[in-house]
Amino acid sequence: MLSVLGAEIGKGLRVQLAHPVGHVITLLISTMMYLGLQFVLGQGELRQDLLPPTLVAIGGYWFLQYAGLVMVADLIEEKRAGTFTQAQMTPAPPWLPMLGRLITASVFGLAVAAVACLVPMLAAGITIPAPGAAFLPALLLGVDVLAFTFLMAALALVSPMIGALQSLFTSLVLLLNGSFLPLALYPDWLAALARVLPTTLGVEAITQTLFEGRTLAVLWSGGTLPWLLAHTLALTAVSGLLFVRNHCRALQESS
Repeated sequence: MLSVLGAEIGKGLRVQLAHPVGHVITLLISTMMYLGLQFVLGQGELRQDLLPPTLVAIGGYWFLQYAGLVMVADLIEEKRAGTFTQAQMTPAPPWLPMLGRLITASVFGLAVAAVACLVPMLAAGITIPAPGAAFLPALLLGVDVLAFTFLMAALALVSPMIGALQSLFTSLVLLLNGSFLPLALYPDWLAALARVLPTTLGVEAITQTLFEGRTLAVLWSGGTLPWLLAHTLALTAVSGLLFVRNHCRALQESS
């Protein structure tokens, strides 16, 4: 099982690193897009009060967007090339190669998110504190993102419309998770809708620990941390069950 996992991770890394230009272009676009939007929202300047919380949100978005892009694109290419079934010819359980793909996707997603946040921080001359209380929300945010990525991969096994679905969901996340404006500035009904999407609750919990000084106990009693935990567990369970179902369907289809 470890050899299968290592081989899958190695294959994924080699495939992605074989085409570095695409990753460089993505980094440039992501950074320029964020800075341009913040320049417009700030009416000609980068506002020091808006940049730190929105940087946390845009980092979560780019992690989700790029991890999903890498994993789903890899699956689609294997389906088109007809090698998906061959990749299943192993005594290892079917979720193990998918775990290897997920690790590869998370590596590139984290790299893009880190650079896309670091460049605006250097350009605007701002710093973001890192208290220990932010570690647990950040960990849950990462698991939540990877569960959503796994969900998109499960849909990619059987759905020809996965590209449109992924674009729709990630666009909603970008618009509503706080990447443009902090969640506190949203109307109550829009904030409630945004919290259903992946990353939003994690971003809210992280920003409360970073910029409001709230402890984990306060986050728990306030309801943010329990909702984040419930969202992460529910999304993980749904993505796992959907993968089992769609993986069986994909292997049974003659195409």
